[in-house]
Amino acid sequence: MLVDSAGLWFRSYYALPDSLTAPDGTPVNSVRGFCDMLAKLIIDRRPSRLVACLDNDWRPQFRVDALPSYKAHRVAEDDPAAEEVPDTLSPQIPVILEVLDAAGIATAEAEGYEADDVIGALADREARDPVEVVTGDRDLFQLVRTQPTAVRVIYIGAGLAKAQDYGPAELAEKYALPADRAGDDYAEMAMLRGDPSDGLPGVAGIGEKTAAKLITQFGSLEALLAAAGSGDSRLTPRIRGKLAEAADYLAAAPSVVRVARDAPVVQDRPDALPQSPVDTDRLRELQRIWGLGASIDRLIAALTP
Repeated sequence: MLVDSAGLWFRSYYALPDSLTAPDGTPVNSVRGFCDMLAKLIIDRRPSRLVACLDNDWRPQFRVDALPSYKAHRVAEDDPAAEEVPDTLSPQIPVILEVLDAAGIATAEAEGYEADDVIGALADREARDPVEVVTGDRDLFQLVRTQPTAVRVIYIGAGLAKAQDYGPAELAEKYALPADRAGDDYAEMAMLRGDPSDGLPGVAGIGEKTAAKLITQFGSLEALLAAAGSGDSRLTPRIRGKLAEAADYLAAAPSVVRVARDAPVVQDRPDALPQSPVDTDRLRELQRIWGLGASIDRLIAALTP
């Protein structure tokens, strides 16, 4: 199991009230929600291995160089290198990392890369076990595959209680893509469609359904652009014009949208899920200091089958 950690702690922060506080009044809603979600994932899905994947760089320079608008709307006003994060969330992230360390759950990151890249690299190189990617980010649909080991995405965009399990067949059905290329084609469809939440403009006038149809019809973005350039009659003049207008964006989009499967991932420990917390005393101390209550109890219980 590869967990998009930032996705979980942002989701927890916004799902739970900041009236959940430590004895000193510090909000711990994100910490508690993160622990609860992780415990439920472990109990429900019983992974033998688990990695909490981290953003070393939330807005990597290579993506900004390719497309300056990438996540530009999320940049903090007082620090161009930092992401705009709620004031009461930032202090909770070190606590989450302490909990993971005391529990003995592996974390992984790659210098200059996002968690998506860490997940992509680890999933891509896995040759032994099936992989489940837990995320609320549709970008990671591009990773699904059946061989040499299955990679599926447990999508929690609507919350963990409404998690959706996507492999190539499910992705193909949802987006009308060919199952044998569902992951790759999803990425190319996403380039055409764009994503305002990431600062990706997409191609004006081409929505999700049209993007999927075009990628399926021509087999790849490269083939579609070649057809547009040659005046292929299967494309209307309007579509050819829209693709031509977006030529610069489409040249940059692949390096922005595709995860960097060669990211230099570093893990802090082996990824076998511990059969009990490595430092229960420390977990209990964190529970006491931060007022984490039943959330730590649930995490300890999940790690003690």
